Amino acid sequence: MKYLERILELQEKVIGMNQRNYHIINKLNPRQYRNFANDKALCKQVLEENKIPTPETYCVIESMREIDEKLNAVLHIDDIVVKPAMGNGGQGILILERVEESVWRTPSGEMFNRKALVMHIANILFGKFSSRLFDKVIIEYRLKPHSDFHKIFKKGVPDFRIILLNAQPIMAMLRMPTEESDGKANLHAGAIGLGVDLETGRLTRGYNQLTDEMVSRHPDSKVLFEGMKLPDWDKTLEISIATAKVFPLNYLGIDIVYDEKLGPMVIEINSRPGMQIQNVNGIGLKKAIEKIGF
Repeated sequence: MKYLERILELQEKVIGMNQRNYHIINKLNPRQYRNFANDKALCKQVLEENKIPTPETYCVIESMREIDEKLNAVLHIDDIVVKPAMGNGGQGILILERVEESVWRTPSGEMFNRKALVMHIANILFGKFSSRLFDKVIIEYRLKPHSDFHKIFKKGVPDFRIILLNAQPIMAMLRMPTEESDGKANLHAGAIGLGVDLETGRLTRGYNQLTDEMVSRHPDSKVLFEGMKLPDWDKTLEISIATAKVFPLNYLGIDIVYDEKLGPMVIEINSRPGMQIQNVNGIGLKKAIEKIGF
């Protein structure tokens, strides 16, 4: 009986996948506008035109014949990110540091010479990391995490997911990489989600999706993160609201990274943000949505 009562209680608070799709996304995010989120190159163009902080785009490669010319144009840059425009879940993203001419190294130590990098770019173009027949390649500025996050864990790049409804933030989490996730900030890969108090900008308890348990310490560094104050939280909320206002989507997830030099920067938006943010915060989205009268 207690188990049944718990299920009924959750139904009153939690938004499930079908409810999100049919009662929120289909109502609030017209299909013809969802490509603003799905296509990262188009998304970045909108951000740049509206002067919203986002990593500088060095080039966009749209066909095989463009590879040599555009790759030559970025060879002088020591740190770059190569990613698919239509990818999801972090697939196909390369974070690269130049170690010598035409040789790059990833944070995990994997080496890429020019031939290997060209092959990876070709794979992106042919849709290996997306659900499209063809894709585009974005080469952009490599973000370096704010030093405050190194106090929790030094490997990888943590990011924030902020969900907004009608340009009002309703829930947020910090996705913190782990050894298990190999430095990636993807919950399904082993990163942990840390709840964020929207009003104070302080971290609450975290959630480990792989073990399905709440945590207050990072699993590798053992650092107690619960209660830690985030840097530039007011600016982060300000940027997320400004971003929501320039896209024709009324329900969206905005991903933000804190760069050591440049501060909070939008890396992408999502027209169908996932539901795990509810587990991370220990609060159902229904309650958060009701607060703003939706």
